[in-house]
This record gives sequence, structure tokens and C-alpha cells, in this order.
Amino acid sequence: MSRILVIKLAALGDFVQATGPMRRIRAAHPNAELVLLTTPPYAPLGEALGVFDQVWTDGRPRGPRDLLTLAGRLRAARFDRVYDLQTSGRSSSYRLLFWPRFPEWSGIAAGASHPHRHPGRDAMHTLERQADQLKDAGIWPDAPTRPGAAPAPDLSALSDPSALERLGVSPPFAVLAPGASPARPGKRWPRANYAALARRLAAAGLTPVIIGGPAEQDDGRAIMAAEGRALDLTGRTSFSDLAALGAAASLAVGNDTGPTHLIAAAGAPTLALFSDESDPSLCAPRGRAVNVLRRERLSELGVDEVAERALSMMR
Repeated sequence: MSRILVIKLAALGDFVQATGPMRRIRAAHPNAELVLLTTPPYAPLGEALGVFDQVWTDGRPRGPRDLLTLAGRLRAARFDRVYDLQTSGRSSSYRLLFWPRFPEWSGIAAGASHPHRHPGRDAMHTLERQADQLKDAGIWPDAPTRPGAAPAPDLSALSDPSALERLGVSPPFAVLAPGASPARPGKRWPRANYAALARRLAAAGLTPVIIGGPAEQDDGRAIMAAEGRALDLTGRTSFSDLAALGAAASLAVGNDTGPTHLIAAAGAPTLALFSDESDPSLCAPRGRAVNVLRRERLSELGVDEVAERALSMMR
């Protein structure tokens, strides 16, 4: 096979958990031209992996004209096989864009040449599900598919140690990821609890380092106001910066959000906080050392319990 397409559109946590399968695809096709179809926010991460020859960012067309443009681009590329790691209704529909010449297809699209047939795929953790998909595609015959068996993503190689100096971070420190999707407020442990936790971590000799995007800047300011020894990096970090923080952190505490996945995959001992809005058996972050605390409502999860569990994990 000379040209292969990998589809992974979003979101950050899901993208992180697809990095291992992406490397497995590259290992199975060492001489092929490998193209990633994604969306603009994840292009830097796709490029930094060193797996892909090209990264396309038009994976989510905004209208009929964009869709026709994508269809023309896909047909012109004459891909031999597609690995759909998104396996959504949208990504499955992209198979139709290749008409009249359909490439081999790994995924759940109708007419796929290498369908993922597992009847319980929707009840599998993302890592085991993708491993099982690549097993059905014939490139991972001994794929570990038992619950918890698939290898965790490893993004430690993305870290740039010089990032710590540039960001003004000195060990020992603990990373806090207080954000989550704005549309999912139930996935957020209360901001006041993160502020109290920051005080506990600082008293234990760790600098609390707050991460997140621009939407988390209010969280960062509030935690800083409560604990002056904290460092607010919200809105200031790239993916490689987060990997550097994860590689050097003594521990990390975060909600079920993409940065928590990335920090864990970079190596930080990570405590992930889950509510009933997501199921850790399906999507919990994995890394060298990851624990999960879950409550139906995160407001029911006390600071003492989180602090005690987190500090017990400290490296």
C-alpha cells in the first residue's frame, strides 16, 4: 500500500488515546505515505508525533462547498486504505466521499472492507476498542483487548525540558487541571475545592501549577487569589509544554478533560476526578500511574479525600 489515511477529528483526550494506535498503524505500514485527517486544534499534536507525512485539517467541513472540496481532495489522493479511528457517524459517512473508487476501510462504516465487528465495542475502553479494531484490520493480531490490557499512550517524547524554564516552573510541582467542556459543567470539581487543594499542595512543598485554555483563566485567577504560591499557566501552554509539565510533575489532579489525559500520558502520577457525566471504564486517562475518584456529583467529593489520595501518589 502506498497511501493510507487515518481519521481522528477530536477531542483532545480522545486524540491522546489514539496516539498509540497511530504509531501501530505506522509500524504496520513503514513505507506508506501516511496522512492524518483531523481538525485545526489537533494539527500541532499530530505533527509532533512524527508519525505522519502529511496532516490535513479540513476534517470537519462547515458547509456543502467545503464538503465537496474535501470529497475532491480525498478522491484525488487515491488512498489504498483508511483507518477511521473516530468511528462516528460523521467519519463513517466520509466513505461515501470516495465514490466511485472506494479504498479499503477499517471502522464501522457500511461497506467497510475491514469492519470492527465486536458486538460490545461501545462498552469497551477507548484503548481496548481501538486495539480490537486494528486486530480486525489485520495489523495487530495479538492486540491486548482485555479490560485494562491495552498499552497506555506515551507522550513523554513530546516534552521539551527547556519549556519549564520558559514557563517559569521549577520542581517539585503539582499540575491542576480544573477545566472541562463549557457545555458539561457537571464534569467540573468546584473551583473553590481546587483553591483549597492548591493550599494543601503548597503546604506540602509543591508549587501548584494551573493549566487549561483561555476558558479556564477565571479558574486560574481564583486559585491564584486563594494561594499566592500557585502559578497560573492557563491559556499559555502548547501541547509540547503540557508534555514537559507531565514529564516533570510530582503529581497531577484534574477533571475528565483533555489536558488531564495529556499530562497523564506524558508520565505524571495523575488523579482524575469523574462525575456521573462520563464513565471512567470507557474513557479514563491512562499513563504510568493513574487513579480515579468518582462521585455522582463532583461537589460531593471532599478536598481532604482528594488531597490524601493525590499526595499518596506523589513521586
